[in-house]
Amino acid sequence: QVQLVESGGGLVQPGGSLRLSCAASGRVYNVYGMGWYRQVPGKQRELVAASTSGGVTNYADSVEGRFTITRHNAKNMVYLQMNSLKPEDTAVYYCNADIAYYSGIYSRRSDFWGQGTQVTVSS
Repeated sequence: QVQLVESGGGLVQPGGSLRLSCAASGRVYNVYGMGWYRQVPGKQRELVAASTSGGVTNYADSVEGRFTITRHNAKNMVYLQMNSLKPEDTAVYYCNADIAYYSGIYSRRSDFWGQGTQVTVSS
């Protein structure tokens, strides 16, 4: 009933930039916190950046000053602008959102994940 669809991953050279996008669709009633996580094989998924619906943000120390999370609340979208990319930023990036949605005559609230998009930083 609710989907998160990411786009914008790819291959980039060190020092380059990429912009990830994520859109929530379906029977969305309200979107609360949205964020980006990343995961590399053999490691736990880690928070990269998050934003409340009011625009309060927080970042992992490793990306502070290089990545910027923004939202377009009317479109239920979140973006991650990644600058000065490093090889250690290589990972699968996942969009996450806390969403209230319609389910029959009720509204429910749950945590949703996108399918992931690969970001590879390599020369």
